[in-house]
Amino acid sequence: MLDWTDRHCRYFHRLLTRRALLYTEMVTTAALTHGDPVRLLDFDPFERPLALQLGGSNPAELASCARMAEAWGYDEVNLNVGCPSERVHAGRFGACLMAEPGLVADCVSAMGEATTLPVTVKTRIGIDDMEAYESFASFIDRVAQAGCRVFIVHARKAWLKGLSPHENRTVPPLRYEFAYRLKADFSRLEVILNGGIATPEQGLDCLAQVDGIMMGRGAYENPYSLASVDRLYFGDTHPVPDRAEVVRMFLPYVERRLREGVPLKAMTRHILGIFHGRPGARAFRRYLSENAARREAGAEVLERAAGFVSP
Repeated sequence: MLDWTDRHCRYFHRLLTRRALLYTEMVTTAALTHGDPVRLLDFDPFERPLALQLGGSNPAELASCARMAEAWGYDEVNLNVGCPSERVHAGRFGACLMAEPGLVADCVSAMGEATTLPVTVKTRIGIDDMEAYESFASFIDRVAQAGCRVFIVHARKAWLKGLSPHENRTVPPLRYEFAYRLKADFSRLEVILNGGIATPEQGLDCLAQVDGIMMGRGAYENPYSLASVDRLYFGDTHPVPDRAEVVRMFLPYVERRLREGVPLKAMTRHILGIFHGRPGARAFRRYLSENAARREAGAEVLERAAGFVSP
C-alpha cells in the first residue's frame, strides 16, 4: 500500500494487534540502492513482527536489499508481483512480472541466497488475457521451485492498461477459488488470501481452505477492526483497549515524533477511521483534517478531536 502503510501507520496498527504481521509500503530497489536507506528502512521495534515489501526485478539488487532487510531487523522480505500501476509497470516490477516467471524465480533465488529471512511473494492471479487457473498455477510452481514457500494471493486479475490502480482493486472479479485450488494442488505451500476482505470476521470463513488472510484497505479505513485479530486468529485473550484508549496510547508516540520535527498531519492522517461508525466520528475526522495541517499543530489537536466522540 504505497504511501499508506508508513511507519506512523504501522505503529498505530500495532496498538490494535500484538500478533498480526505488518507490512511496509512497497520500497523499490532503486530507492534503496541510490537513495537514503535510513529514511526508507528505519522503524520502531514496537512495530514487529514486520515484513519489508520490495519492488524490483534485478536479482542482484533484490539480493542486496534482502541483506539490508535482515541487517535492519525485519522479520520477512516480500517481493511485490501484484501492483498494477503504470508507474510500476514502467519500472518493470509489480504485476507485469507475472509475464516473466523465470525472472521472478531468479529474483527469489537470489534473495533466498542473500538472507536467512523468509522470502515471500505477493501476486495477482493473472494479468491481461491470462485467464486460466493453469497459467496462474504454472507461474506459482516456477517461483516455488526457486525457494518461495509463502504466496500472498490477491485473488483478482490485473489489467496493465486501461484500468487505474483503484479500478484494478474493484473491477476485475474476485476469484477466491484460484487461491483455494492453489492450496489444494500445492499443499506444501503457505497460501495467504488477499482481496475484498473487509473484516477479520469475514476472513475466518476462508481459513478452511487457505492458511491465512491479508487485509489492506479494509483495515486502513476501519482500523479498529484489527482489535479482534489476536483473539480470532491466535487465541490471544489479552484485554483489548477501547477506541478512545487506543488514541490515548498513540499520544506519546505523536509527542515524540513532533519533537523530532514530524508534522502532526503525517501521523493523524492514518487514524481518521478509528471511530468508524461511532457517534461523533465525522466531527472527529473533520476537526483533524482542518487543524492537523497547521504548522503549529500539536498533540492537543488530536486530544480535542477525540473529544467530539461520544464515550
